Amino acid sequence: MRTGAIRIDPFDERALSAASYDMMLFHQIRVFIEGLNEIDLMDMAKDAHALMRITRLVPIPAESYYLLKPGELVLGMTTEKLTMAPDIAGSLEGRSRFARMGLMVHVTASFLQPGLKNTRQVFEIFNASRNAIKLRSGVRIAQVVFERCEGTAVYSGVFANQRKL
Repeated sequence: MRTGAIRIDPFDERALSAASYDMMLFHQIRVFIEGLNEIDLMDMAKDAHALMRITRLVPIPAESYYLLKPGELVLGMTTEKLTMAPDIAGSLEGRSRFARMGLMVHVTASFLQPGLKNTRQVFEIFNASRNAIKLRSGVRIAQVVFERCEGTAVYSGVFANQRKL
């Protein structure tokens, strides 16, 4: 961070741990539209933004919460925007304190490509417990672990400039 190889905005020193940085849940989530009986993976394979047609954006005001039902999957995102040098990669992981409650904060696709530029990261949030869980914006819900790469690369895929859900 001192050299500028990693930038987190906003940055909070209290979120920094020995080998990771805690990331907060943004004030919006994406919820799957009720009544869908099937989703075709081929639609997503052809158009990564097809997800927008089968989900809706739900705000989580600071003084409120979203009640995540048992067995429900929603998409969340980091409050922080992340920038990493071309020789830095990372992984986004759920925090163990929430995993022990049955909350899977980052189910899959945890790899963060080297060379990210000012992007928010998406969470796949799943409730594996038998109880409903209150999701609140601003909670440090996940952590990013950084890894130095040999050589350099810059991600230029479909989500390279992601800033909203």
